[in-house]
Amino acid sequence: MVAAAAAGVGAGGRARSGVLFVLPLLLVVTVCFNAPIALMLAWSAHDPPFTLKHYRELFETTIYLRVMWATVRISLATTLICGVIGYPLALWIRGLSPNARLIALALVVLPFWISILVRTYAWIVMLGNAGIVNRTLISLGLVGSPLSIIYNELGVLIGTVNVLLPFLVLPLFAAMVRVDERLLQAAASLGAPERTIFWRVFFPLTLPAFGAGLILVFILTLGFYITPAILGGGRVPMISNMLDLLINQLPNWELAAAISTVLLAAVLVANAFSARLRNRLG
Repeated sequence: MVAAAAAGVGAGGRARSGVLFVLPLLLVVTVCFNAPIALMLAWSAHDPPFTLKHYRELFETTIYLRVMWATVRISLATTLICGVIGYPLALWIRGLSPNARLIALALVVLPFWISILVRTYAWIVMLGNAGIVNRTLISLGLVGSPLSIIYNELGVLIGTVNVLLPFLVLPLFAAMVRVDERLLQAAASLGAPERTIFWRVFFPLTLPAFGAGLILVFILTLGFYITPAILGGGRVPMISNMLDLLINQLPNWELAAAISTVLLAAVLVANAFSARLRNRLG
């Protein structure tokens, strides 16, 4: 009994010391993350008594609804384009030799080494009226006047896909290389053609990572700011740009907090859907 009591005391001491080690991190998380979110939630229902009028104003004002719908539409389009490009790209990298695979992955990771601001302005040099693309098309006689590629939703989509594509390709490639080759070989030994092996064996095994990557791209696009602000030229308002207007220019912090709360709820729903998808397919 004495030994058991001593063991209990030792376990309790270790637990207390573990709490002491975690306490600073818990304090940082509370002050830097949880407290601002709680303050945002409080501001969204503040007038000064409790009220929901800011949410009512948000959903009754056409311009706010139009901006939110534009943000969702661009986010869905970005997610779809990244999926169409990202899955074949990750699959192609998986099939390369080890040395070629390292080079391909380095090219995918390379944009992370360059500022988003620099990369966004580089697209203006590429796609502007006097940019490389338009000058090339005009010199080849394919068009008679410059194409409107930027300062619209097309330009925002191009820049957003360029920034967010690696966030899908890298985890998807990691999932692909973890697929056991013996499963594919077993299916081939049973006479299954390559197309059947891909759709019945390989694709289902990579689907959870693919779905999680798509949802990650969607969530990141919802809060994108720099690329839409520059490549949209002020003509493609998104939620982040509207928040900047409400906070820094009007200002209307309560309405901005309500919009941020709705955006947070959308992110939580997307995250819950991603977790459920992984549990059902994983």
